[in-house]
Amino acid sequence: MAGRPLNPDEAQLWARVMASVRPMRAVAVRIPERAPPLPPPPKPIIGPNGKIVPAPPAPMGRVKPLVRTVVTPYAARAGAKPVVARPVAKPITANTLDGGWDKRLTRGVVSPDSSIDLHGHTLASAHALLDVGLGRAIARGDRVLLLVTGKPPRPESERPHARGAIRSAVTDWLAGSRHADSIAAVRGAHPRHGGQGALYIVLRRGREG
Repeated sequence: MAGRPLNPDEAQLWARVMASVRPMRAVAVRIPERAPPLPPPPKPIIGPNGKIVPAPPAPMGRVKPLVRTVVTPYAARAGAKPVVARPVAKPITANTLDGGWDKRLTRGVVSPDSSIDLHGHTLASAHALLDVGLGRAIARGDRVLLLVTGKPPRPESERPHARGAIRSAVTDWLAGSRHADSIAAVRGAHPRHGGQGALYIVLRRGREG
C-alpha cells in the first residue's frame, strides 16, 4: 500500500533526520586460524623377539641443588639476652598435714577463722576477691579459711562449664597465687560448712613448713 505524499513541513523534517543519520562503521572480525594438526605418534620399535621396545624416557632438565638453610637459635646469637624460663605453678600437695588435722577437718570440728564467699561473682571478680581475702587472712594470722565456691561442675560437663566455673578454676588460682607458699593444704569442707560447695584452706603459721 503506497503512502501519501509528504507535505512541505514533513519533507523538511525528514530531510533533517536523514542528514543526522550516520552510517555504521564496519568492524572487521578476525576469524581464528585453524590450529595446526598434532604430529603423528612415533612408530613403535619392534625388537628381534617381535615385541614392542618401550621408547626411552625424555631427557630431564638440569636439577638445581637443594640449599640448606641453618637457623641460629635466638639465644645463641651475639648480643641476645638470655631467655629466663617462667616458674611453673606447683600444685598444692595433699600430704602436708598430719593425721590429727585431717581427722578434725573430716569430722567438721574445726571452726574456720574467716571465710570468703565467691557466690554471684564473675571469674575475674572472684579471682580478685580470693587474692585479697587470702592476703588479709595471712596478715591476721588465720589458720583455717573457709572458701565458699558453689558446687563443682558435673562430671560430664566440658569447659566452659555452665555450672561450677569458679569451683573448677579455684585449684589453678591457688596453685598460681602469690600466696601459694603460705597455703599448707586444701580440703573439702564438712557438710556443716557447705560440703561440696566449699573448701577449707589451711594456712601456715609464719615460717612453718
